[in-house]
Formats: sequence, C-alpha cells, structure tokens
Amino acid sequence: MPEISAFYGIIVSMFFSDHNPPHFHVKYQGYEAIVDIATGTIKGEMPQRALSLVHEWMGQHKEELMSNWKKMENMEPFDKIAPLE
Repeated sequence: MPEISAFYGIIVSMFFSDHNPPHFHVKYQGYEAIVDIATGTIKGEMPQRALSLVHEWMGQHKEELMSNWKKMENMEPFDKIAPLE
C-alpha cells in the first residue's frame, strides 16, 4: 500500500486499482479507517483526535488527493502529499 503522507503517527495510503468512490486509507496505533475524499465520511475506527487531524489535513489537500486518485486509475505513481504541520 503506497504511503502518500504521514503525520503525528497517522499513516495515509492509497491502493492501486482500488474501488470507487475516491478514498484513502489511514492507520493510527492499530486503528484503521477509510475516508471518502468527497464527503469525509469515515468507515472503520479511529480515535476522535486522530480523525480531527485527518479531516484537517484532508481539507488542506483535497485537490492533491483527487489528483492521486486519477493517477491511481491510470496506474501512474502517486505523489507524496505534505504532512499536517
């Protein structure tokens, strides 16, 4: 699973040939979740503080996430995305 960003112990990844809707995967201290890029909807479990950080990061990088999704559909390498600072 290609890692596209990491911050505060949160690992953000995307899978090649993944299913719609556009989304990314997050891992944090044994928790795992999937985040819908368009809606921010979460599937899985994650501590609330980590989810807040993920949503803040996603808000700053939504265009880059969608660009990576399009690259994934074309089997092109993902771009790394800056972490939350």
